[in-house]
Amino acid sequence: MESLVSIELIEKRIFFIRGHKVMLDTDLAELYGVETFNLNKAVKRNIDRFPSDFMFQVTKDEMESLKFQFGISKTSGRGGRRYLPYVFTEQGVAMLSGILHSQRAVHVNIAIMRTFVKLRELLVNHKDLKKQIEALEEKYDQQFQIVFEAIKQLLETDAKPRKKIGFIVKEKQRSYGRSKP
Repeated sequence: MESLVSIELIEKRIFFIRGHKVMLDTDLAELYGVETFNLNKAVKRNIDRFPSDFMFQVTKDEMESLKFQFGISKTSGRGGRRYLPYVFTEQGVAMLSGILHSQRAVHVNIAIMRTFVKLRELLVNHKDLKKQIEALEEKYDQQFQIVFEAIKQLLETDAKPRKKIGFIVKEKQRSYGRSKP
């Protein structure tokens, strides 16, 4: 059977929190075709299958960071969330397949596992490329030093948090329309 969900769609829903690649409970519920409440209820009925390295609840700061960086909305559904979301690591997603028994859950889980494998392969290839560049750098003389520095800067990820874009209005906003006497 063909995959119900594309790898590209899943890739967009994988975030990096506390040194783990994770997926939000709301995203997983949507992919599996169930309500977030029901997904979390099934997890809580089988909580012994989900240690802290398989699933954890994000903090307020982590959630604000996700909202800012990835455009996650403040609310999901009617009225919004009343608790912070849970996130599942690759092992946690694999464990979900044992508690969700629908055909859709099986096929979506296969697609998610393939996506995690693809991301891991990309990271390994990135490291290999960096090693090859360093070997070339040692081999050639100073005339290529500038080129190697530029390539290194492109490969290295920036550890500093990005500044927010935009401006802050410090004055009170005037209301337009009818003027009050």
